[in-house]
Amino acid sequence: MDTPTQLLFLAAASLIGVVATLLIMRRQRIEATEGTTENEFATSTEGEKRCPKCGMGNLWTSRNCISCKARLPG
Repeated sequence: MDTPTQLLFLAAASLIGVVATLLIMRRQRIEATEGTTENEFATSTEGEKRCPKCGMGNLWTSRNCISCKARLPG
């Protein structure tokens, strides 16, 4: 092979590599944003009492439900 042909193949291979890298990075960015269903203001339900009547989460120190005012167990 002569030098101009080698340079042409090298340039084509470099271009294919750059395009492939950009496509991979784009796909990863899209997948990262699509997979986020978690709310940024999510809170833990640990230590809560569930109302037997309406199912609302209440503080473990509450005596009555904040939603339906029913008496909580415990």
